[in-house]
Amino acid sequence: MSLELQGIGVSRGIAMGRAHILFRDQPDTPEYCIPPEHIDKEVKRLKTATKIARKQLKAIRKKIPGDAPADVSAFIDTHLLMLKDSTLTKIPANMIRKRGCNAEWALQLQRDSLVSVFEEIDDPYLRTRKDDIDHVINRIHRILSDEETSIEEILPGNPKGAIIVADDLSPADTVLMQNKGIAGFVIEHGGITSHTTILARSLGIPAIVSLPSARRYIQDNEPLIIDGTSGTLIAGATLEISNAYKERLLMHRSHLYSLSRYKTEPTQTLDGKAITLLANAELPEDITAITEAGAAGIGLYRTEFLYMNRSDPPEEEEQLTVYRNIVESMHGAPVTIRTFDLGADKTVDGGRSSIMAINPALGLRAIRLSLNQPTMFIAQLRAILRASAYGNIKILFPMVSSLQELAQTQILLDHCKSELDEEGLDYDRDIDIGIMIEVPAAAICAEIFAEKVDFLSIGTNDLIQYTLAVDRIDDHVNYLYDPLHPAVLRLIQTTLSAGKKHHIPVSMCGEMASDPRYTRLLLAMGLEHFSMHPNALLEVKQIINETDLAKLPDNTLGLLNQADSYQAEQLLLEINQTT
Repeated sequence: MSLELQGIGVSRGIAMGRAHILFRDQPDTPEYCIPPEHIDKEVKRLKTATKIARKQLKAIRKKIPGDAPADVSAFIDTHLLMLKDSTLTKIPANMIRKRGCNAEWALQLQRDSLVSVFEEIDDPYLRTRKDDIDHVINRIHRILSDEETSIEEILPGNPKGAIIVADDLSPADTVLMQNKGIAGFVIEHGGITSHTTILARSLGIPAIVSLPSARRYIQDNEPLIIDGTSGTLIAGATLEISNAYKERLLMHRSHLYSLSRYKTEPTQTLDGKAITLLANAELPEDITAITEAGAAGIGLYRTEFLYMNRSDPPEEEEQLTVYRNIVESMHGAPVTIRTFDLGADKTVDGGRSSIMAINPALGLRAIRLSLNQPTMFIAQLRAILRASAYGNIKILFPMVSSLQELAQTQILLDHCKSELDEEGLDYDRDIDIGIMIEVPAAAICAEIFAEKVDFLSIGTNDLIQYTLAVDRIDDHVNYLYDPLHPAVLRLIQTTLSAGKKHHIPVSMCGEMASDPRYTRLLLAMGLEHFSMHPNALLEVKQIINETDLAKLPDNTLGLLNQADSYQAEQLLLEINQTT
């Protein structure tokens, strides 16, 4: 008798193999007092464990093949940087000295302090960075307790083709598993924007997350099937189900192979409509993947990581170097740089203090925080402007909800331009500026905003979340997160219509743009500029190039009036089956 479990699919593809249950839960964190004469010894014990953790990660990094995606090395490097940060080195050591507590407990206290800050961040991507804190601190904890065992030690001698079922996995674990040829993985926790899941997508490993108690229901060595698209896990499948998935697996592999031919083809529908496909980026290392995917430019460059895991915000010259390198590496292709989209808890001191917002989702964040901290904001605007002298840069402002915010932002931008003129520094005086459409107020007033800016960019992740009042990473309510909800689709349509009326481009940079299920619908609605993770680009491009807009069902836009979610899914299926 087969068992079917449902989690969240985060890395597309089908994997079939035997389960390997990974039992390596959170390490115990004892609390005890250290005698004064042993304090220095305890601090040294912590420092030694931290050094060992760095040594382990460096060893893992050396095992990464030279042709691996840039994300692989970048995420390991992120953990290495965290192990050098004073928040995980000096502060716990100071706690040992002041409190007279053991190293494990000092680390745990600091972990709880850091995680509480990240949990206040509204942006789902940034909020899941708390997973990285847990991964790094758990590694040190295991070393302190002599429980640290690598994935290589836990996995069977020849795990090739196995499906790992675990509580959680770190990016380092994922790298080592990929080297050993595992077929896929299922974890009980995790989110769609964690570094581990992003890495799984980069490496092409089918994966399911947020499947609670999976290890209770699955037996070790039991045959499994996982669908990383739908999030479905099947244990003990019947012969009929197994054969059906084997056929789907072969079709998927053939499909992936066929996508490579689209790298050099122009992006246009069968009836000749040209479409622009851009890529999202957040690290300089992403440029390689973006170039290889054939993107026409960068539609969203996130700058938040310049500000995180450090004691002070980045200075103008440091930012200039990063932005200049990005734009020069794109060789004239457009690069849209979004100003920092940080939460209410993130201040100019790099996070050493925090503003405790009652409701951070609706608090001081994104453009509101930028205007509240003009010194930090001006440093970024000056750096972006100066970098525009070296290539095609556009500036994107996040979470704008009123014309007053836009006017204040424009005043600061003009101030920066005047300063650069006085200093004789070069920049693009006609640089394009745009705003993110990610709150309902901005979408409803899109036509008003379209008169004031050069482009609009729809951030569907937040737009859906704010429109439906749903936290998409909250397991209790994320079933309500629905891109096909007529309220969401109408706000998107309103924004697209505003762009068309005022002759300015409108792009979409949220996950909806990278999901092939919605490509034809968005084309029918009039979207011409998509921006997405580079790994999704070729699949979306194939759908665009195989779509004849004139042949889409006459009732395609009827989805904007379809309140029944089942009927909406059926209509979407009909749209996608059109040939």
